Amino acid sequence: MGDNQVRQRKLAKLIGTTALLLLSLQTGAARLAIVIDDFGYRPHNENKILQMPVAISIAILPDSPHGREMAEKAYKQGREILIHLPMAPLSKQLLEPDTLQPTMSSEDIDRIIQRAIQKVPYAVGINNHMGSAMTSSLPGMQKVMRSLSGYNLYFLDSVTIGNTQATKAAQGTPVRVIRRNVFLDDVQSEAETRHQLNRAISIARKNGSAIAIGHPHSTTIRALQQMLPTLPADIELVSPSRLLSGKPVGDNPHKWGKLCELNNHRLKSVG
Repeated sequence: MGDNQVRQRKLAKLIGTTALLLLSLQTGAARLAIVIDDFGYRPHNENKILQMPVAISIAILPDSPHGREMAEKAYKQGREILIHLPMAPLSKQLLEPDTLQPTMSSEDIDRIIQRAIQKVPYAVGINNHMGSAMTSSLPGMQKVMRSLSGYNLYFLDSVTIGNTQATKAAQGTPVRVIRRNVFLDDVQSEAETRHQLNRAISIARKNGSAIAIGHPHSTTIRALQQMLPTLPADIELVSPSRLLSGKPVGDNPHKWGKLCELNNHRLKSVG
């Protein structure tokens, strides 16, 4: 058998294996999205997150000192970026500038959202920073969803309160809403973060998908560094937008560049 025939058979086998793998991912794998919030204030820790798999997404606070820098780095990696939009909590806490309040006018909300989009380049989604007061207000969230209707951005509800109105408020608008299932680090310890990640995996297996939100704490980083390399084979790590339609939102050529590099490497190994 000639060298060309051998290569052709190897290539056919690789294509067949790849097709089976893709089919298994579509039909069998549970999808897990992990979003790391509060980006833009702790570049030392955040750079460690950016060394993790590109499927892990980041949510950047618009007025953070390092937010734009982190957005540029993440975009070049092909990583999905969200705007971590500050919203009013029920409790008295130190608030970010331009925190959305339920009593704000539609014009003020439009201005704040437009400004946030300008400050966090390449974002394809928004999730709420705090926001128990804002997200539990149907009139307030309706103003937010009407404002977001002018942009191709999805809304990830962080679910900081049980009676969140985000999904209801989006009815009648083009804004797509997804919801968090698990917080990884409400308790800042490696053991608790590992426990919550395992919980997210269980939810993904049961429901087909799950969304976990964490923060750039040292304990969270160490737990993820330990667990991500050994994720179960039936768990597919994805960006949140993949849970909306199966396809990423937006057009990041760097993301597809990474996939092409991987495919080219596999094909070269056949020759």
